[in-house]
Parts: sequence; C-alpha cells; structure tokens
Amino acid sequence: MTTVFKQVAVIGAGAMGRGIAQIAAQAGSQVWLYDTQADATLKAKDAVHAVWDTLASKGRLDAETVARYKAQLHTASSLVDLKTCELVVEAIVERLDIKKSLFVELENVLSETAVLVTNTSSLSVTAIAAALKRPAHFAGYHFFNPVPLMKVVEVIAGLKTSPEVCERLTQFAKQMGHTPVQANDTPGFIVNHAGRGYGTEALRIVSEGVADFATIDRILKDQVGFKLGPFELFDLTALDVSHPVMESIYNQYYQEPRYRPSVITAQRLAGGVVGKKVGEGFYTYTDGKANVSPEPPVPHVTEFPPVWVSPRASRRLELLQLLKDLGATIETGASPSPNALTLVAPLGFDVTTVAVVERLDPARTVGIDMLFDDAATKRRVLATNPATRSDMRDAAHALFAKDGKAVSVIRDSGGFITQRVVANIVNIAADMCQQRVCTPQDLDVAVTLGLGYPVGPLALGNKLGPTNVLEVLFNLQTVYGDPRYRPSPWLRRRGAIGLSLLHTED
Repeated sequence: MTTVFKQVAVIGAGAMGRGIAQIAAQAGSQVWLYDTQADATLKAKDAVHAVWDTLASKGRLDAETVARYKAQLHTASSLVDLKTCELVVEAIVERLDIKKSLFVELENVLSETAVLVTNTSSLSVTAIAAALKRPAHFAGYHFFNPVPLMKVVEVIAGLKTSPEVCERLTQFAKQMGHTPVQANDTPGFIVNHAGRGYGTEALRIVSEGVADFATIDRILKDQVGFKLGPFELFDLTALDVSHPVMESIYNQYYQEPRYRPSVITAQRLAGGVVGKKVGEGFYTYTDGKANVSPEPPVPHVTEFPPVWVSPRASRRLELLQLLKDLGATIETGASPSPNALTLVAPLGFDVTTVAVVERLDPARTVGIDMLFDDAATKRRVLATNPATRSDMRDAAHALFAKDGKAVSVIRDSGGFITQRVVANIVNIAADMCQQRVCTPQDLDVAVTLGLGYPVGPLALGNKLGPTNVLEVLFNLQTVYGDPRYRPSPWLRRRGAIGLSLLHTED
C-alpha cells in the first residue's frame, strides 16, 4: 500500500510528538522531528529508537523491521529542513498565539500543496488557521497520550478545511494503525467534550456531601463498569491539566450549565494538590499507590424488620425477587405496617421527595438504586433521607449484603450517584449529536477508545432505555431546578418515538 504522506514532519519533541513520529515512521513515512531545543530533538529520536529496540527484545519486531524504522526517522535543525514535507504535525504548547505564528512561518517554507495539522486538544482549529493563506489545507489531528497505545485520532475540520484533506488524514490514520473519527471544530471536539458528564457531575455530588471521593469511585466502577472512578482519573491526569480543560470548554460554550466546573478542583489546583504525580490529590500516594480508606463494615443486625416495597419502585418485580432470595419477610399490603422497613427505588427523584409524595414515614424509608439490573452490577447502593432512623439504615445495609455483594450507603440525592452521572453522560452525548459535532457512531467509538468507557454513551443510553434516562433527567431538573439537567431535544425526540440513539438520520 502506498503511504498517503511519504514525507512527514513532527514539530515538538515531547511525549506526544515522539509518539506521533513513531507511528508515522511505522506507517512507512520518512519522518523529521523538529524542536526549538536541539537536544530535545536528539533525545526524542533516541527515545523512539529505544521503544523499537524494546519491542524487538520482546519478539514483537524483527531486526530488519527495526532497522527500516530507524532509517525513516530523522532530525531537523530548522524549519527550512522541512520544506519537502507533505504533512506537518504540530505538537507544541497549548497557546493560540504561538501556534498561529508557527503555522504562518511554515506556510512560507512549505509547498502550496502541503497539509498542516495541529494536535491541539482544546483550541479552535478555525482560530489557529485564521492567519493562513491556505486554510483549506489546515486541520486538527488530535491524538491521545500515549499515542502508540491510544488507538483513536480525531480528524477535525475547521470552517475552511477541504474535505479532501480530511479524507487523506483519515486514510493516513488507518495506515498508522489508528481509528479515525471525524469531528467538526467545536470546543473539546469529541472525546474531551463527551467526557464532561463524568467528572463534573461527580464533583457536584461530592460538593453536596452525598458521599466521599472513594465511595463515588467504588460505586461508578462497580455499578457501571468504569475502569477508573472520576477521582482516580482526576489524580491520574492531574488537575493542572484537567481543570483548565473544564474551564476552557465551559467558557467556550459561554457558561453552558452542563459543563460547569467546580470550586473543589479550582481550590485544589491553587493549593498544588493536583494528583498522583505530586503524591497527593483526591487520594494520597505511597510508592505510587493510592491510600484508600477501607469500606465501612456491614452492620450486625440480629433481627430484621419486615420489608414493604413502594408500588412505584423501578424494577419492582426484580426487587421483590431479590428480597425473597435474601430471605426478607415481605409485606404485600397497600401500605407498610408501623414496623416495616420501607423501600423506594426512584429514577431521578430523591428519597425525601418520594417519601413525601407517597405519604410514607421518612424515618423508616430507604432508597435503593435500581437503574441497572442488579445481576449486572457488583455493588448495591442505598440512600437514606435526613430523617431515616439508624436502625432502619443498618437493617437495609445488612439485608442487602447478606449474599456477600458490596453495599454502599449514601446520603439523600436526586438520582443517587450512578443515575446522575450516567444520565449526564448520555445527555451530553445526545446534545453533541444535536449540534452535529460528529456522527453517533463516531462518538461512541471515540469515547470507548479515548476514555476507556465500558460502552459508548449512546449504546449505554440504549441499554438502559432512552425513556428511563429521560425520566432521570426530568426528575433531576425538578429536584434541583438546575438547567444542567435539561434533556437534549435530540434525546427527547428519540425517546418519544422509541428510536435507537445510534440511529443516523438520512
């Protein structure tokens, strides 16, 4: 196969630049590395060589292939050395003025047919190209770190980018072994935009005192299947990276409530408590390992009260069967007896609201999150209201832990924790499709590869049922009165007509 771009330059010899240079050389291109610091260029070349040598030592590359790759990687001492390159990839500091200046200089050096791309993660592709004479030949080409392992790249069209340029970049991404996804030039593109629902909602939950960092992380990993909890992820990426991205997307969307940052991360960033790399973030670290407090023990309960389940509980039949399997004494009357533990399972509402609306004794009322099928989760989540008696809380905790499954008990919250976070993830993804940021298919592919979600946001919405997600959002909006929870029209329409969230309109 003929390589789409035979001569490629990578400007910036940091981790991103090295990774891009590596996969471009592996795709068959002659690659030139350039950095304003000459020693950085040489170190980057040596580092890429070392990667290939390591792969050879593990039997994943043969000596001939390594020799060929090394022969295709060169260093450049000035921008003039790049004049024959057909593609130039910029991977330098995230400053609009510096990037614009660089590309204006490059345009004067390269041929008129050369393609220029930026690896920016948060700046506008259109704004960077504004000073160029040939903006049709300019695009975004956003890779993720570490580049050789993160197999997705966003191909971003600015307002004046030629479709033919995007097609060539798409084909080249495939030659480099990556999965290309097409995005329009909007704040955060696909991955960083879609990721807003995870961390920002978790921060809002913790700011309300619903649960601590570790509990939220455990719940979202065990109930949904995320590889890392939001606070583990913040510590890994570091707040000096993630908080500015949150602020940037929020401000670029003119303070859209769905993307509202948190004072929690702003304060921690100001105090230098940014994450694992400094040994202290939402967790403290010893020898690179997080110090996580153990979970509260299961209460010892000698005699369980009878259990009454609200007729409005979500997945009521499943919940009744679960209680039966756990050996509970189940009441079947129209209302609970004076001694019964009263269970509610709302979607979006808090336990307090349900107790008041259904005229239940709040002192004996406990909520359980039944958004997901219990058999598909590794943890059950219960919620008390401000009046719940401690004996009823402990009885519910011990009852639902009888089969050995982990149980978390949180304070009252509209939508518990999982419902709030998942509904926001699905809603933001739906609104991205409404904005035509990308296709539904590209969105789910980008998020699963770029963020490591167990399934894409839209596939997750389909799994839970768009009408259930909508119910959570409508009820959250009622509880909190916050426009951040308003459902996207795109989601509302598909929920109303029973259409898959992955359906593409003709």
